[in-house]
Amino acid sequence: MKILKYLFFLLLIVVIAGAIYFATKNGEYSIEQSTVIHAPKEIIFNKVNEYKTWEDWGPWKEEDPTMVFHYPEKTSGGGAGYSWNGKDEDGAMQTTKVVPYSHIEQEITFNTPLGERKSVVSWEFEDVDGGTKVIWGIQGEHPLLDKAYFAISGYNFDKDIREMFQKGLSGLTQVIQKDMDVYSINVDGVTQYSGGFYMYASSSTTLDGLSTTIAQLMGQVSNLMQEQNITISGKPMTIYNTYDMGGNSAIISCALPTTSRVVVPAESTVLCGFMPSQTAIKATLKGNYKNLQEAWQKAIDYISENGYVIDEENPPFELYVNDPGEVKNPAEWITEIYFPIQAPGTVETMSL
Repeated sequence: MKILKYLFFLLLIVVIAGAIYFATKNGEYSIEQSTVIHAPKEIIFNKVNEYKTWEDWGPWKEEDPTMVFHYPEKTSGGGAGYSWNGKDEDGAMQTTKVVPYSHIEQEITFNTPLGERKSVVSWEFEDVDGGTKVIWGIQGEHPLLDKAYFAISGYNFDKDIREMFQKGLSGLTQVIQKDMDVYSINVDGVTQYSGGFYMYASSSTTLDGLSTTIAQLMGQVSNLMQEQNITISGKPMTIYNTYDMGGNSAIISCALPTTSRVVVPAESTVLCGFMPSQTAIKATLKGNYKNLQEAWQKAIDYISENGYVIDEENPPFELYVNDPGEVKNPAEWITEIYFPIQAPGTVETMSL
């Protein structure tokens, strides 16, 4: 009996010594993982801010296919939350702070075999060249049992969290890119474009540099109209005076409609023009401008298949319904394409 008491006393000393040792070890942790996503931060922020999207990009369901998610009425913004049941543990998350498009804070709770664990999760969204830097972080403090378990088992908590965050950020990148790549093209058919006066600037350009040239010309026109207090009465448009796919070149005019004829100085690079009312085949692209060539080809195919004749006297033009500066997601950009036509007849098939 004395031996048993001695062994018990010795074991008690070991347990107490171990508890003291692990209690003195620093259990605080602050882990961050980051990536750069080539997308506006508004799009990424909105994706992270909505918990119902987390199933699409989070890595946890890949690791536990049995995981079931539960959503309350509010799933985005301050006070939003969701919860889950998993094979090894259950949990919940709630948004505690939101600074639109720059910062999100959340409290996450894990119900583990060792008890409840809480941590603070943070998200930062920063503008950088070519996109947005996304920083995903977690902060908290390990309780005594966790510190002992990690030490005895050799489990690397930091490494595991970093790998999980990296998988999540990779999944988030893929989902964001997929969302931005969505587009649709519809050939609306014959329409009547009313025409009118417009201010414009022209330039030759390579097709590769088309977007840059359009931005520069639109800036010239917009600046002059603002300086001269000239009324803008419609959507921006690009008129394609020539378009040579084989030669990788075009001559374009970028224009903003106005209410009446405007007299400009002789040396001005921004001029006033007039577009007559005309019958045209209209096609609508909803999506990134990189899909415009496909939209043009569909309009041209429609013209050929239906026996319309392109009016060579009036060049085709694009009208930009919304502003990419305000509508951040390219999948939501709307462009109308107009091909002026003559009376029905025959036409040689065109291709870009």
